[in-house]
Amino acid sequence: MWWLLIPAAVVIFLAVILLRGVAFKPKAQPAVTENDVEFDRTRAAENLRALVRCKTVSYRDASLEDEAEFQKFRELLPTLYPNVFAACEYSELPDRALLFRWKGKTDAAPAVLMAHYDVVPVNASAWEVDPFEAVLRDGCIWGRGTLDTKVTFNAILTAADHLIAEGFAPDADLYFAFSGGEEVNGAGAVHIVDYFEAHAIDPAFVLDEGGAVVENVFPGVKAPCGLIGIAEKGMMDVRYTARSNGGHASAPKPNAPIDRLSAACTKVLRNPFPAHLSAPVAKMFDTLGRHSSFAYRVLFANIRIFLPLLDMICKKSGGELNALMRTTVAFTQMQGSAASNVIPPEASLVSNMRLNPEDNMETALAYLQKTLKDADVEVTCLHGMNPSRISRTDCAGWEKVASAVASTWKGCIVSPYLMVQCSDSRHYGRISDKVYRFSAMDLSSEERATIHGNNERIRLETLERSVAFYLRLMKTC
Repeated sequence: MWWLLIPAAVVIFLAVILLRGVAFKPKAQPAVTENDVEFDRTRAAENLRALVRCKTVSYRDASLEDEAEFQKFRELLPTLYPNVFAACEYSELPDRALLFRWKGKTDAAPAVLMAHYDVVPVNASAWEVDPFEAVLRDGCIWGRGTLDTKVTFNAILTAADHLIAEGFAPDADLYFAFSGGEEVNGAGAVHIVDYFEAHAIDPAFVLDEGGAVVENVFPGVKAPCGLIGIAEKGMMDVRYTARSNGGHASAPKPNAPIDRLSAACTKVLRNPFPAHLSAPVAKMFDTLGRHSSFAYRVLFANIRIFLPLLDMICKKSGGELNALMRTTVAFTQMQGSAASNVIPPEASLVSNMRLNPEDNMETALAYLQKTLKDADVEVTCLHGMNPSRISRTDCAGWEKVASAVASTWKGCIVSPYLMVQCSDSRHYGRISDKVYRFSAMDLSSEERATIHGNNERIRLETLERSVAFYLRLMKTC
């Protein structure tokens, strides 16, 4: 009669997971300060417009860059932020790196606030306005770099300039670390980290671009979410090459290079990398899942049990949720014959991969080779970087950043998350496990889509909240 126990076991199992869902309630959010911040909003906007008018476009082919525009940008800074230059030590390091030191009242561990001032190229003909004119229209400043990341550059220095004018001095040193080649993985940030390492500087925390305050990004959560990255995925470009003797397209032989590459592409896409619940994603689910609808609370309260179901949903939906769960492969380039009637003697595909924290470049390459099982398709890594170090959330640095987010965007849910893009902050993992990634803005999905795209622009109120965020944060340092 033992089989009669099966229904009872099922009932008990369902009761347990439902009770865990009921008990899966929101945790305490970061402390919120009620103080308002005042500053010259018009000046903050005009400063950003001045920065955008500098065409600091970086290219992988450095010969395409206009160094005069980068020099123009740097020479403009003392006129825009005179108090910063009067009170702070200023250094220019190799590869367009800029470093400010605002000396504090004690020898406590300093904070490092980051941004980059180079921007990606534009297709000006596809814009509604000149991308470097910094047009003020419809309550927005339009221009390349308004979101990525001259807004952050400006907000940091505007906040510091304002506080210095008021006579404020931080308790510990504050460093403002800016690079001019982030968009091409330049070495500017590396030189700054080298400087910190050489001077035995152990930051209390580091803050760079990353998450933002966003809505409708997590299942069942209606409130805005302030997402602070505590790690970022790795990146790797992989080339797949197939060869043959070539020939005329009028008498094609089987298994031509493009045929084999097409099969390889299909096989990789049909066999996605395994899902991994990395520590940053687990923390995000544990935070945001508690604010979700009851059905999702049951899922996230029992995430280990329902991981196969979540994995299936992620595979089918793709997008950001899928990217959080696994190493992703996006095929981006293909090269074959120069003529339409010639079978190429060699053809190649390139995929861009974003590596889950549980993977690395070596294991990812091995997975591809194991999946393809085709000795006639050569798989090689062109270049890449492993996932970043995972930062702590049980320290004062996290609490300060999280509190400044909660205080500036009242009502948002502050949560750790895994950044799927790459940033300069990954270099700081060499010296710190308190590196955070938050772009101090509230952005709609439409606005996020303009980053690296056409008609990039920022609302004036978004710009102002960015300055307010840094004012609040600096006052805790």
